[in-house]
Amino acid sequence: MWVFLEQTGGQVAPVSFELLGAGCRLADALGVDLAGVLLGHNIAPIASEAIVYGADIVYVIDDPILENYRTKPYMQSVVSVVRKYRPEIMLIGASTLGRDLAGAVATELRTGLTADCTGLEVDPETRLLHATRPTFGGNLMATILCPEKKPQMATVRPRVMDIPPRDPSRRGRIILEKLEVREEDIGTKLLEFISDEKIEEANLEYAEVIVSGGRGMGGPENFHLLRELAQLLGGEVGASRAPVEAGWVDVSHQVGQTGKTVRPKLYIAVGISGAVQHLVGMQGSDVIVAINKDPHAPIFNVATYGIVGDLFQIVPALVKELRERLPQQEQLQD
Repeated sequence: MWVFLEQTGGQVAPVSFELLGAGCRLADALGVDLAGVLLGHNIAPIASEAIVYGADIVYVIDDPILENYRTKPYMQSVVSVVRKYRPEIMLIGASTLGRDLAGAVATELRTGLTADCTGLEVDPETRLLHATRPTFGGNLMATILCPEKKPQMATVRPRVMDIPPRDPSRRGRIILEKLEVREEDIGTKLLEFISDEKIEEANLEYAEVIVSGGRGMGGPENFHLLRELAQLLGGEVGASRAPVEAGWVDVSHQVGQTGKTVRPKLYIAVGISGAVQHLVGMQGSDVIVAINKDPHAPIFNVATYGIVGDLFQIVPALVKELRERLPQQEQLQD
């Protein structure tokens, strides 16, 4: 059972730790070790941290060529260790990097890949991975098997699994492997890395509070209500698919089947009817508050608290009440 440990600039993608938690459960069911695969440069601390989070073995390729992600050297490095050690299952986070890498690795190994999974189980008898993902626009859940090829591969959405607790007492093995790619054989070079500030602002996947708007917001000019409420709560602004497709908000704010999966402590759905495609991405939230004028809206079926009424009256009232109860927030904002 392998997990690809994604890192950028020495910072581990949280989805990698989430997959170590899931991988540990699956490895125990199969009676095998859980291994991590780590590529990069000067990454020794990450290997040790992976063991603390559940890995029994970490295969490391540390080389300046791997300092920044490029598809070819990363793909060839992963393929080389897979062919050497022959894992049964390999899990990769469904991040931008992970989706690119997983497709390239699966193609080179000529094996199957189930993308954007939200559930993972194994059958100890057949040793098959049961990878579950939404399909047909989120209207159905499909469980996909790959019985003929190894490794069985799956990418998993961030925030659908829990990060396991750290256990500093854990011990494991770190195995160093050599890079088998030369710089002159790589057709691309990274000239400059420019961070996308827009996406950084819409850091939905790990936000503790999200205030999302749907078609009921009526237009882009009304999203300022949600921004004000989110700011008072120290949260982020999200959206369902309809406002994104209408151009009211950027796609980086989209929550749902074709957007991001989120698990905040508080999710406030404003003017969102609750189509299955949206529910897939947010129903794991700890507390869900729904505001909608339609008492029969499906969103109320998953809501912890529901408010039936006009959002243009309710949201300003919430903002006013919060300003009175949280004066320090108002001072910070001003």
